Amino acid sequence: MELTEKDKKQLAAKGISENKVIGQIETFSEGIPFVHLKRAAVVGDGIYRFSKEEEKELVATYTKNSKQLDVLKFVPASGAASRMFKALFSFLDAYNPKEETLDAYIERAKDRDIKVFADDLEKFPFYADVKSRLKGSAGSEGEKLYAFVRELLDENSLNYGFYPKGLLPFHQYGTDTVTPFQEHLKEGALYASSNGESQLHFTISEQHEAMFNFELNEVREKVILDTKTNFYVDYSFQKSATDTIAVDMANNPFRNADGSVLFRPGGHGALIENLNDQDADIIFIKNIDNVAVMRDADAVAESKKILAGVLLDAQEKAFAYTKQLQNGIADALNHTSQFVETKLNASLPEGYSDMSRQDRVNILLAKLQRPIRICGMVKNEGEPGGGPFWITNAKGERSLQIIESAQINMDNAEQVAILKNSTHFNPVDLVCGVRNHNGEKYNLLDFVDHKQGFITEKTKDGKELKALELPGLWNGAMAYWNTIFVEVPLVTFNPVKTVNDLLKPSHQG
Repeated sequence: MELTEKDKKQLAAKGISENKVIGQIETFSEGIPFVHLKRAAVVGDGIYRFSKEEEKELVATYTKNSKQLDVLKFVPASGAASRMFKALFSFLDAYNPKEETLDAYIERAKDRDIKVFADDLEKFPFYADVKSRLKGSAGSEGEKLYAFVRELLDENSLNYGFYPKGLLPFHQYGTDTVTPFQEHLKEGALYASSNGESQLHFTISEQHEAMFNFELNEVREKVILDTKTNFYVDYSFQKSATDTIAVDMANNPFRNADGSVLFRPGGHGALIENLNDQDADIIFIKNIDNVAVMRDADAVAESKKILAGVLLDAQEKAFAYTKQLQNGIADALNHTSQFVETKLNASLPEGYSDMSRQDRVNILLAKLQRPIRICGMVKNEGEPGGGPFWITNAKGERSLQIIESAQINMDNAEQVAILKNSTHFNPVDLVCGVRNHNGEKYNLLDFVDHKQGFITEKTKDGKELKALELPGLWNGAMAYWNTIFVEVPLVTFNPVKTVNDLLKPSHQG
């Protein structure tokens, strides 16, 4: 591939190296290999399930140590609400209330989403606000609903389709409506705080920064009063340098009408760069739309404290074994190798037992000196999301990974059978330790498996192209972390992917 001078200037402006672009084009040409599933991780084989007594001890461990810890809550929040309202946008495009009744449209279009939305309209937290803005009285039920949806989404009205999902009204308490952003602040006070202070970092779109700041100013004092906690909130944007090149179907750079190369956002895997810019003893990660009404807040906080207790316990042992190996303690090898394999779920290479002592020490130190992630896993109830699996990588190393269905060869009956044996999935519920035994932060970019990205086919200006998504934040971007899976209750998982998800009990105050 040859780059023109104009191309090179474009790369420089985005902060992307020529080598990175060449590497991405090679990835398109070579393809991305499927992962090799060894077996599904289940309770007792890759997923921990703790007794009530064990859970109490883990909560106590975190509670006891949290006052001495630097704690951060990291919330990916750049998603716009447009996909959440996809069914409503389609309804506006497809329905003419002057030509047919609402029931006739629902029957003709087989539009169950609109039926559910219409039947429970008054249960939505934005119902009163929209109704107060409607002028006059529409005639038929179809006209009323059409006017309601248009007021909700029209760019000259509430324009909720433009909003970041984190700033939409999700919950209602009496006459008060509350956004996910505000719920995350309140959650932070319950488990991601230390000495009456809570730090939260939101990754957002640059176009929404003023909106988030406005919301923070609106709710800060009330949340401080309610939680007796001070909040320190900051933001970051997905970096331009993490955009990936698009190619045509012959793997040549896809060019825009003006001749420039088309780059696309690299997906949520790009946020490993944002996470790498953070530095704390413990980092909780949870998506912006995964919040429940406050009656479930204590159960959610308890679960997070359990995960944090698991992290602290694993770190304490990993740090102790690291120091023992570095200090040459004679009996450290056997204890450490057992810990690495059974607790950190990392495999040792073939022939390990026949290696010299120093070689074994070096291997164990390399396994120990990695960031640690504790991942909550809920029982699979049919929700989409990555699942927990034991896999074997190209080097023959066994590890626990969160794997998406797109990474699995669906033409391989054996791999599909393993997928069907999966009992749990990942709700993006992570507690991370990113510092080593000396308190120094790891460079998280050193632990990415760049071969776990995704190639998708898109169109632009009527032309087909191939796009590259970077390894997902909790997938390939954390592939070489030490990983522990823990079963968590379903109450901790309450995503809002479509507007009708707000009708679920976990979002009805």
